[in-house]
Amino acid sequence: MPPRSNPTYRQERLGAELRKMRERAGITARAAAAMLSSSPMHQSHVETGRSGISEDRIRRLARHCACDDSAYIDALVAMTLERGKGWWEEYRGVIVPVGLNLAELEHHAVRIQTFQMAHVPGLLQTEEHMRAAFRYASPELTPQDLEAYVAFRLRRQHIITDSPATPYEAIIHEAALRILVGGRKTAHAQLERILERSELDHVTVRVLPFAAEDFAGAGHSMYYVHGPAPQLDTVQAETGHGSVFFDAEPLLKQHRKRYDRLTGSALKPAESRDFITHMLQEL
Repeated sequence: MPPRSNPTYRQERLGAELRKMRERAGITARAAAAMLSSSPMHQSHVETGRSGISEDRIRRLARHCACDDSAYIDALVAMTLERGKGWWEEYRGVIVPVGLNLAELEHHAVRIQTFQMAHVPGLLQTEEHMRAAFRYASPELTPQDLEAYVAFRLRRQHIITDSPATPYEAIIHEAALRILVGGRKTAHAQLERILERSELDHVTVRVLPFAAEDFAGAGHSMYYVHGPAPQLDTVQAETGHGSVFFDAEPLLKQHRKRYDRLTGSALKPAESRDFITHMLQEL
């Protein structure tokens, strides 16, 4: 089978994890290829996500690398045993690749945490809020593409509305809640939606108010996706050049600490619901 020309982020991540496992053990790519009865070129393709790898070879590599973390190994095996294409593939060619990769990450997540400074989290947005936000950010979108973007984001929300649902935590700054995206009526419905979702057992919403005195992280919005093993966690962040994924352990650790600090500054869930209810009354 020829190498993939455009591997997905998840395929690249599997290869990167296998490379990190090999490097931690001090084994060269050539030695790993020989141990797996493969070629150095094929090993390179595997480690860049351009070629797949069997369960047997992953377990053989793990034994050779003295990796005894069974949860981590099982998670890597699960990644290579996946068959078929996810629902997001229906949108390939319409939605940018980073959006498709995000949907795939969410699909396999065991928990999601997010902090948003200026935007209502996508998984909590109403359809009209989405439509207004997409129109404003990309006025060149055709009506057909606009509806595809809305449908795609609505489909992503199934991970917290369908069963089994993914545990979801959101810290939302008051600034994001007070921006009247789409006008007063749409903003009112958006706050109601957040309240509605916050009542779900697996959803936690906290508001970070302007009055918080120990907050100085206006530029630290994040989307932390927990994988089936801690080593497979991923952070999505927005930069001046678009959305990027981080998975290096030092950066994951930094973002986990940052999220814990944000949690300490935000209102408790019950207080947050009261806060949003008061905002609704003001509208």
